[in-house]
Amino acid sequence: MKLSKILALIFFLSFTFNKHISAQDMNDITRYKINYALARKGNNDMATFLSTRSFEINNQKYLLLINPHTFESRIDIASNYSLRSLEWNNVMAIFKNTPYVKSLEAAAAKDIQLQNAGIDHSIPNETGIALTIDLCPSHKPLDRIIFESVFDEFKKSEQPVPVAISVSGKWMLKHEDDLNWLKSLVKKKELNITWVNHTYNHEVNSLPLSENFLLAPGTHLDIEVLENEKLMLKNGLVPSVFFRFPGLVSDKTLVQKVEGYGYIPIGSDAWLAKGQQANAGSIILIHGNGNEEIGVKDFIQLLKSKQADVKNRQWLLFDLRQGLEKEFE
Repeated sequence: MKLSKILALIFFLSFTFNKHISAQDMNDITRYKINYALARKGNNDMATFLSTRSFEINNQKYLLLINPHTFESRIDIASNYSLRSLEWNNVMAIFKNTPYVKSLEAAAAKDIQLQNAGIDHSIPNETGIALTIDLCPSHKPLDRIIFESVFDEFKKSEQPVPVAISVSGKWMLKHEDDLNWLKSLVKKKELNITWVNHTYNHEVNSLPLSENFLLAPGTHLDIEVLENEKLMLKNGLVPSVFFRFPGLVSDKTLVQKVEGYGYIPIGSDAWLAKGQQANAGSIILIHGNGNEEIGVKDFIQLLKSKQADVKNRQWLLFDLRQGLEKEFE
């Protein structure tokens, strides 16, 4: 990574959730909306970011910002930045040479697939995988063994351990204790979690895939996307630039709409419960919501088979953001 980008990243990560915002404040979000803007901190050219959302808390305006080079996201006070409003087409043009837009274009290239559209492979030419864990609505408790096993295996070689969690609104509403436990692992620097939008309702029916999940008649995409973001924020989670389709199901129109929210769709080339094998650079998918015993069992077995390689740093977990930055830089 170039020095200028390293400095920008340090500046950007000084805090990802504005330290003046309390959990109670986040319950008072109003005027939440899509709001694209070029955001610059003072006269620092290196500190130029993309604002994707704006909202108010107690009459104070805030922004959801992303770094188009590193995929990092954060919340900050709008008045800290000089802003230039953008349309989505302007975003694609202005940031066309960044990993962010290149990833959007790569995801769009697979938008005709009914299942598994988007980025499904990362970290080229590296030994290791990116782990993504989906938390769809469920009455069962979180499979904590996944996270405990990951930390136990990697704590000597990677700490905090990177993992991406796709979280749905209805899961958050029913699993406050489990969510707080995950947040505690972040606070203790055991895990570094990238929070992925997995929709608010995550509806599923008995119809064919072409009429199922987000393709079901009557689906309100603004509710699925934006209401889930608001609930994430109210729970202290900063939404990342990534989106995972429920069931990995979409069509060309839906992919375009989701990208129009500023999201990069993330698929998987190793959904373990479906018998898909993890290879170097794979984006692994397992469900940690208590509903996928086979996938969890297969992942634990995979960890055991790689113990020697993990110890010798020959098989690692990669941050999804860093993998895509490396691929598209």
